[in-house]
Amino acid sequence: MNTKHYTKRLIVGAIAVLSVSAFATIALASHAWGSYHWARTANPFVLKLGDNVLSVWDTHLATTSAMWSASSVLDTTVVAGQSNVKNCRATNGRVEVCNKTYGNNGWLGIASVWASGNHIYQGTVKLNDTYFNTAKYNTPAWRQFVMCQEVGHTFGLDHQDEIFTNANLGTCMDYTNDPSTNQYPNLHDFTQLETIYAHLDTITTLFSRTSSSAGASRVSDDIDTENRAEWGKEIRKSRDGRTTLHERNLGNGQKVFTFVVWAD
Repeated sequence: MNTKHYTKRLIVGAIAVLSVSAFATIALASHAWGSYHWARTANPFVLKLGDNVLSVWDTHLATTSAMWSASSVLDTTVVAGQSNVKNCRATNGRVEVCNKTYGNNGWLGIASVWASGNHIYQGTVKLNDTYFNTAKYNTPAWRQFVMCQEVGHTFGLDHQDEIFTNANLGTCMDYTNDPSTNQYPNLHDFTQLETIYAHLDTITTLFSRTSSSAGASRVSDDIDTENRAEWGKEIRKSRDGRTTLHERNLGNGQKVFTFVVWAD
């Protein structure tokens, strides 16, 4: 028996039991944030998550990787980070995950995703310890919720719901004031991933820049994504009036998208 695939089935089965009622209400929804996806030539593909986080975050990163890897089209693996921890510099062909006291800027976490055409080629996740060091947010549930959601954006997923006061949908891709039941992906997240990655590409963006298949040198890789002024134009706001998605056009068909989870 393939132990890895058996473990995947167990995780998916557990998620099905936990999220069946919520899934039934949103099964016809779509929460991709466009046609953006990692280019690859086979499924399931492996996406590296660079570990640039302190030990307090390590369990949440490992859990996030394991839960998203229950997808039939995607496996994530946690590897040593290659980022400059000070600025969480993006690395071509993977996602770098970082934490730092980024300041009282209003956000708990941001995910920045670079794309060339409709192909994602790198991403970063930043977790703001300025808030996670406070009594309200220094809980396993809040840490797991934000980590899971921001990593999910780097696959091409959007939010399932952006109303904080709605009943929880049982997924980390749902805005909430109470993350107790919104810490992991649900069945609809996996269904959406299957839709996003239903086709195969003739190239891959999962290699380092030195690979010919990864494309030429990128434009403005080192933009300061923690600086709100560099996020670009507002694409969408939640019902409470706060921006949830920004887009910056880098030229030559390249863009960077920034998703935001705000603190109260």
